[in-house]
Amino acid sequence: MKLLFLADGASVHTKKWVVSLLKKGHQIHLFSLNSFDQEAYGEFDENFSHTVFDLTERKTILGGLNKLSYFRVVKDIKHVIKKFKPDLLHAHFATSYGMLAAKVDFHPMIISVWGYDVLHFPKRSFIHKKFLKHNLKKADKILSTSYMMANETKNYTNKPIEVTPFGINTNKFQPSPGTFPFVSGKSFIIGTAKAIEDKYAMDDLIKSLAILVSKYPDKDIKLAIAGEGSSRAKLYDLVVKLGVEDKVLFLGKINHQEISDFLNSLDVFAALSLEDSFGVAVIEASSCGKPVVVTNVEGLPEVVENNKTGFIVPKRDPEKASEAFEILLNDASLRKEMGLAGRQRVIRLYDWDKCVEQMHNIYMDMVNEC
Repeated sequence: MKLLFLADGASVHTKKWVVSLLKKGHQIHLFSLNSFDQEAYGEFDENFSHTVFDLTERKTILGGLNKLSYFRVVKDIKHVIKKFKPDLLHAHFATSYGMLAAKVDFHPMIISVWGYDVLHFPKRSFIHKKFLKHNLKKADKILSTSYMMANETKNYTNKPIEVTPFGINTNKFQPSPGTFPFVSGKSFIIGTAKAIEDKYAMDDLIKSLAILVSKYPDKDIKLAIAGEGSSRAKLYDLVVKLGVEDKVLFLGKINHQEISDFLNSLDVFAALSLEDSFGVAVIEASSCGKPVVVTNVEGLPEVVENNKTGFIVPKRDPEKASEAFEILLNDASLRKEMGLAGRQRVIRLYDWDKCVEQMHNIYMDMVNEC
């Protein structure tokens, strides 16, 4: 089948979908509004082609993209359609790429919602809301990564929405001896792997660590943060203020190939986010057999079974998070039990091969119905 993808070629999520669907035998043309590393898509010269219409240089005075620039892209996509002759068009992101799909008006057409496009964009104004509704109206099928996002999307369309989870490779992310530098050892290690930005509330994670350390001054407890971002300097100041400089490890951004080793070096994985449409890092940690502690926001409760695969705590509540960490600190058998239950749940619900097969079947059914 010939698939036209309208998606960000630089996104790791786009890469995973495209490469996996190429392996299923599909031909794919990727139309991206951002430049990307073509080598990241592997050796699929015969079945993979792409077009880049880079809008990053077309900034407004305020620094954002001029939305009117998108309309210049429509004729380029129509040209690709004429030449490539796709069987189906799949737009990833309901506003930017979804808008292009709506303007091109090629069918059958799928729109996948990704998060910001339905959780925040339509709340900016009545016009934004109307814009999203128009794009969804044009789609023949709407897909969502999570049930939470599907329910939110229902505020803007009467069409049925199918949940297609963004799964993981459970063979790559599986329990193994952790040997990540500076993390492995006899310490009790809480870890996280997120961009260091305010919305992921790593200040709350550091505060919860400080509370735990104050209760157990004689125990070797550490927090490992994998990631980079604009809030790092502010977090380091907080670490100094709370007197836990020797307890917090800022590891910087970790190559995705090393994430499994990092996760396996932890005792507990944490995501105390203020917003998170779907917790990919959480299910990666669960697949590695680690108990998880997450906040009760957006898509995170969907990937954790409370009190069985981990703990769900209120956002902006370091005390409650610290209590969850304390339970896990003092009960190694519970950590093992939760980790095992978490892996079994991931295999059942989020195995990547099953997710790809589901998407493949959706494509086949849509084309056969036409």
